[in-house]
Amino acid sequence: MKRLLIILIVLSQVFVSCKKMLDVNSTRLVSEENMWISMEDSRGALMGVYGLTKSALNDNNAHWIYGDVRSGQFSVPIRQDLKAVAKHDLNASFGVMNDLKSWRRWYAVINSANIFLERIHEVKEKDERYTNNNMVVDIAQARFLRAFAYFYMVRIWGDVPLIVSSKEGSFTDQPREDQSKVLAFVEQELIKAAQDLPFLYSSNDEQQQGNYYNESSSRWTGSLARKTTAYAILAHVAAWQSNYPDAAAYAKFVIDNAQKGGLGILSTGNMTDPNGFFYDKNNNQLLGFAHVYNHVEGSFTGHIEELTLAAPVVNKSIPDMYIPKEKILEIFNEPTDERFSADTLGNPVTEVYFRNFNGQYPIFSKVKCIMGGVTDPSFRFYSSATIITRLEDMYLLRAEALAVIGEQNGAIDLLNTIRERRGLNNYSAARNGELIEAIFQERNRELMGEGHRWYDLVRQYKIINDNSDLSKLIRDNGQYWPISTEVLTQNKLLTQNEYWK
Repeated sequence: MKRLLIILIVLSQVFVSCKKMLDVNSTRLVSEENMWISMEDSRGALMGVYGLTKSALNDNNAHWIYGDVRSGQFSVPIRQDLKAVAKHDLNASFGVMNDLKSWRRWYAVINSANIFLERIHEVKEKDERYTNNNMVVDIAQARFLRAFAYFYMVRIWGDVPLIVSSKEGSFTDQPREDQSKVLAFVEQELIKAAQDLPFLYSSNDEQQQGNYYNESSSRWTGSLARKTTAYAILAHVAAWQSNYPDAAAYAKFVIDNAQKGGLGILSTGNMTDPNGFFYDKNNNQLLGFAHVYNHVEGSFTGHIEELTLAAPVVNKSIPDMYIPKEKILEIFNEPTDERFSADTLGNPVTEVYFRNFNGQYPIFSKVKCIMGGVTDPSFRFYSSATIITRLEDMYLLRAEALAVIGEQNGAIDLLNTIRERRGLNNYSAARNGELIEAIFQERNRELMGEGHRWYDLVRQYKIINDNSDLSKLIRDNGQYWPISTEVLTQNKLLTQNEYWK
């Protein structure tokens, strides 16, 4: 108990030191006299980095506001802050907006990872139980999480300060670094991490020997970064930079090694069942952050259900956001789609993705993990995992990459793999339009509500580069968020994104 208390104190200091690093006159994190002594300390510190990452994603429902609300696909009946985001009015003065413009939580992740990488060798020196193999795998995960944090921030703010050592917190101010340099660092770190990460934990993988931290494989399933996880994020990093040959290669590695990583293409029913894919944790969550109900990790906030569910699914009269009926029919426009389709009279054939379709507010209920998987509408306590990527994402991202570089047949094969699993006929240009458009449309259907839509639109419109308002916004770098006034005020070397001055 004493050691756990010390770990929690250290993590709280990590978060405070992050604020110092970028916002105010900075100092080095104070010495933790009783930390970095045993393998219990290493496990606690590493799990702390994971916890801070989950917090950065879920606080203020940030992952879905950045990735889904800003796409404009969801309509917002009441909340003015969400309406402002959907209209790209990101300088609107709302409390949530101000929080979303701040990158402090992400630098808490980075600083905690930096400290871990600097001090983990002390545990190796002091605790003979802590093997070199254990340390190598731990270092790979810390590197992965730091790289992921930087990639996530670059997609939101563009240029960001690049801090690779906690000692750099001793400097008063830290300028922004060109995003190309940051992403080069991200790719380098992800490749290093991938070399040392196992395909699975506690599963006789040659790169992670024995039971990881003396726990069986069931403890770690879907919880930790794996080799395929690193390659999946590498594929996204490359695609974000329009480096589609590398995106195709990285995604191919994930697909080719899916079985080793415990990955499979989901059935529609398994994906959307209250006790299915988004509930708890499983290996198909290629990168996911679970909120395990039995571990008391559920909450009333920090889940997409908080934004999308309402009656008759839960006892809430109006959802914070919903997709209008006509838009649903436009997106799900093929009669055999298992996720959603309507008959000739406009009545839903299935309610997998939507409930109350013919009501005033169709309820997006694809993700509906209420408490421990119950379906009682009187509860509004959620436990869904935050999913960053899964195998279907890799199939469609590789299809996108192959379509861009001219390998049409390969792209169509990958697209059809997903279409067939959702009850659809094979792709036809006459029926489904241009290939690249069809791929992004399939990504929209398959990954709806998982935080991908805005980033997909940015990539799609970079490819199209037409005269639309969105293409112009991207060319003017309006795709990025403004930096919070508080951060700019406290660090004079930072500059606001040009679009938002």
